[in-house]
Order: sequence, then C-alpha cells, then structure tokens
Amino acid sequence: MIPRSFDYLRPSTLQEAVQMLDRYEESKVLAGGQSLIALMKLRLASPKYIVDITRIPGLSYVREEDGKILIGALTTHDMVENSPLIRQKCPILSEAAGRIGDQQIRNRGTIAGTLCHADPSADVPTAFLALDGEVVALGKDGERLIKAADFFQDFFTTALNPNEVVREVRVPVLPPKTGTAYIKHARREGDFAIVAVAAIITLDSNGVCKSASISLGSVGSTPLRAVEVEKALVGKKLTDEVIVSASELADRGISPPSDIHGSAEYRAEMAKVFTKRAIRLALSRIGG
Repeated sequence: MIPRSFDYLRPSTLQEAVQMLDRYEESKVLAGGQSLIALMKLRLASPKYIVDITRIPGLSYVREEDGKILIGALTTHDMVENSPLIRQKCPILSEAAGRIGDQQIRNRGTIAGTLCHADPSADVPTAFLALDGEVVALGKDGERLIKAADFFQDFFTTALNPNEVVREVRVPVLPPKTGTAYIKHARREGDFAIVAVAAIITLDSNGVCKSASISLGSVGSTPLRAVEVEKALVGKKLTDEVIVSASELADRGISPPSDIHGSAEYRAEMAKVFTKRAIRLALSRIGG
C-alpha cells in the first residue's frame, strides 16, 4: 500500500517546527522515519501534515555535561551504539541501540524517534526507563523536562503535547562499580522483543547491592519497572540464590499481551527467566 496524501512541511528551526505543529492539526514529526513511514504505508497512521525536522541543524550530537550524557534528538541509533562516550559511561544504552533492527535501520532511525513512537516492545525505551532518563521537549510555551517514568503513558502514547517536539535526550553517567545489561527474547536478531530486560546494578565497597534498576519491555502497554525485583536486590550480597529469588518477582504488576509470538503466561514466565539472566550478566560486568 501507499500512504494517503499529505502536505509536506520543512521547518528550518525547532521553533518553526513547534509553530507548524501548533498551527496544523493532525500533523506528525518526521525524524528518521523508520516507524512513521511504515505506519503510513499500512495506513495505520494518516497525518494530514508531515513536519520534517531532518534538515534542522545542531540536533545530532553526544556530549557530557554535569554528570549527564546529552544526546541530540536526531542522533541516530548507529551513533548511540558506537559513541565512545556512551559505551564507556552508559553502556546499556549503546547495547540497546545495537539490538535495533538491522544496520540500515540504525543508520536512519533516531533516539528521539523511537522514544516518541513509544512501542513497548522497542529496545531503547526499555533501557531509557531503567536509566531514569529525561526528555527535553520544546513547545510554544518554552522547554520542559519530562522524566522517563512520566514519558510513556500507553501503547504508542507519550506525555508530549501535540505541539511539542523533542530537542534532547538525557541519561546519567553511571557511577563506579556499576554493571549493566540489556537482553531480549526475540524470534531472530533485530526483531521486536517478545520480552526484554534492562538491568543496572551498583555495588558498594563491601560488594553489597547499593542500587538496582530493572525494567521490562513487551510485558504491558509501556515499558515497566520491576519494582519488586529491585527491592529484593538492594541491601544484599547478590548470591545466585538472591538473584533467583528476586527474579521470581518479575511477573508482579505486569500485564503481558497474548499474540502469535507468545501467550501472556509465556511472557510472564520469560520475564522471570530473562530478568535472572540480565542481573547475572550485569553483575559479571562490574569492574574494580
């Protein structure tokens, strides 16, 4: 199929893009286009206006500032995956970006695009939630900061207003003695996750779990934090017995879908299995 007809708009600044989004109802922002164009071809989305921000300068970068890594909205998945700064100081984001689709998709798709698309089975949103990341959104009333916990609201739905556009994504520089892992269960490499787990584990000087952040993808209408698992890990030496016991709590508070790839019951069981694997892998990566 081909998309329905639409009007094409190409702003030269983000402020101009915001004005267009405010002026024209039923408009969509085009960044990498790897999700939007596919939906339009299937006519699952039929915006009347496309606001193409790809020519706006200064929106593709990775830099460190005040203990955070700042990533421009148009930074591609390939850039996130291969950024030396992200690999060194926030490796879970690099790992998640590297699991997206194939190389062609990673060359075109953008970090802001995948977050705004808000597919609960996508890779970066799950890692972004575990990181307690932030989105800088620009609207007609100026900028606002949206926490990851508040950003994802439902299937393909975010806290962005219709006349807002993402300018920047922020994730923390992870502290010493931290290990991370992003793993997913999929039919084949590059597919959307049947179940995904992002794990971030930090130990204190005595080898006790100081903090744990575990998020799950494809087990609800948004990525979800495995709060009960986190509570079961913090304050303890992470023996295999503790990890196994904590991972059994991964199905608490989730509402997995049933589809051709797996039943709700199967996904709930896989959430436990892959949480255990992710925690073990994150723990094995803690250095020093």
